[in-house]
Amino acid sequence: MPVIPSPNIWHWPDVYELENRAQDVDGAVFAALAEVADWADRDVADIGCGSGFHLPAFGKTARSVVGVEPYRPLIPVAARRIVAMPNVRVVQGSAETIPLEDGSTDVVHARTAYFFGAGCEPGIAEAMRILRPGGVLVIVDLDATAYPYGEWMRVDIAHYRPDLVERFFANARFECRRVDTRWEFPNRDAMAEVLRIEFTPRTAKKALRSTPGTSFDVRYRIHTLRKPSGLILS
Repeated sequence: MPVIPSPNIWHWPDVYELENRAQDVDGAVFAALAEVADWADRDVADIGCGSGFHLPAFGKTARSVVGVEPYRPLIPVAARRIVAMPNVRVVQGSAETIPLEDGSTDVVHARTAYFFGAGCEPGIAEAMRILRPGGVLVIVDLDATAYPYGEWMRVDIAHYRPDLVERFFANARFECRRVDTRWEFPNRDAMAEVLRIEFTPRTAKKALRSTPGTSFDVRYRIHTLRKPSGLILS
């Protein structure tokens, strides 16, 4: 299966870096991740790591971290970010073809990358392959049911059905946790730049017009699936 393009970071990496810095400024997502998929002293794979923005956060306490990124131009960018962290490396690969050995990983993390509902079954299977028994696949995605960001998403992606996505993950036996976050920008020009790479011009303009100040709320969903650690009797 060909790699699904990620136009925002592929085409506007500098603006996407600005977006990453603005996201979840209170650290709510990482706090929730630490509860459902503690990575301290464990081996982590970050799938679709992009420019490696989240790799240092894992690398501070993990035993090892491997960033897996399909888009070749982003790999050296991510590698420069973790040059001082010997326990972190970046490799080229995809969610469906992860260049790691069977049972070599404790936490597989993917944030707003590849795992968007039906069709991602090969990636789930590949994550299960590299996980050790008891390891966890944790998928962080945007909750399109929440105002205001989710509303902007639904306007722009008319075919996207958040209820069907949630049903898909529930049927695949994932647990779901919702996390409310705050995005904070240094100024309104920065906010406008980010909105323009995430939405159509019409929606971006409407979003900016309806948002006072330099921040807005965004809700995430954290889907987790743990690999069985022992014999399961049915």
